[in-house]
Amino acid sequence: MLATSPIKPGLEGVIASETRLSHVDGQKGELIIAGFLLEDLAPYAEFEEVVHLLWHDALPKRTQLAELRAALRPRRALPAATLGLLRQAAEQKVAPIDALRMAADTLSIHSDGTHEGDALLLLAAFPGIVAAYWRLLNGHEPIAPHPDLDTAANYLYMMTGSAPTAQQVRGLSTYLNTVSDHGFNASTFTARVIISTQSDMISAVVGAVGALKGPAHGGAPGPALDTVFEIGSPENAERVLWDKLNRGERLMGFGHRVYKVRDPRADVLKAEAERMMLGSEKEDLYRLAQHVEQVALRVLEEHKPGRHLQTNVEYFTALVLHGLDIPIPLFTPTFAIGRLAGWTAHGFEQIGLNRIIRPASAYSGAHGRQWQALETR
Repeated sequence: MLATSPIKPGLEGVIASETRLSHVDGQKGELIIAGFLLEDLAPYAEFEEVVHLLWHDALPKRTQLAELRAALRPRRALPAATLGLLRQAAEQKVAPIDALRMAADTLSIHSDGTHEGDALLLLAAFPGIVAAYWRLLNGHEPIAPHPDLDTAANYLYMMTGSAPTAQQVRGLSTYLNTVSDHGFNASTFTARVIISTQSDMISAVVGAVGALKGPAHGGAPGPALDTVFEIGSPENAERVLWDKLNRGERLMGFGHRVYKVRDPRADVLKAEAERMMLGSEKEDLYRLAQHVEQVALRVLEEHKPGRHLQTNVEYFTALVLHGLDIPIPLFTPTFAIGRLAGWTAHGFEQIGLNRIIRPASAYSGAHGRQWQALETR
């Protein structure tokens, strides 16, 4: 093997570029979004405010927020080609994250040829794509977006046809803000690689959705909630969790490659889940999840002492999205709606660098082979 520098499998620890968009400090358990600590931004901002912050490095003034909303409004109606593909995908029972990836690609038909226009088109269309596909998959017709509702509210409205409550909109907004950006994760880096070739924003986002589909990146919230449902009542928690560990299974919703202490996103979403679920018909589920979390942290410390495996974002993502009556198959596509803010912002940032991402590799193959004609092999 020939290499001029140490090989870093998975590019771990390699600094590929600078970014002003987010900073992840795994040792301190801190996430900064464009200068704001996550906990000082996510529970208070509207999703469009965070989009503007990531795109323009400043929170919007009232007129700027109105301009962004006005730009999104006419782009929310799904093109005929997109709806046609979703209908065919529903007939074949395609997974929602695959339907989102394929439908996102159809938006290229209506591109205005600019990165900014493509970013607006993606941001406007993603909630409608996910909501329309879920309805089609369940035998219902899609619901057109409401002209007076913004991103979070429209997503919930297009799922059911009923105007969401202010509490529901706040809950979803907090979630989308929380997952809006997170450093050079796999899907974000995929988007940056694609757009660094001077490709377009839609292609970059389609690639990002493909990366997000992998269970090592975006697939844990559903299984985390499944575990809570499997446990069912507090007295079963320790037995079920130990059984999983003894079978060599991971406890989904715990541990993170970057965070060596508690994931700050988990704290924000736990507070949101508590606000949404206490005093509601879902209070018992919240209290069970809280108990399971405490038992899981203790069991993991006994099973892997010194690893300090902590609750990650997926665990309380599951509680928040379930509290909003978003079905488990839509957990990852809903994550994509939030992360789209970061994907597009990173796209703009990479375009500004005007440099293709092209790492080197270390060759480990054979040398000195000689060609032989087919008849002599």
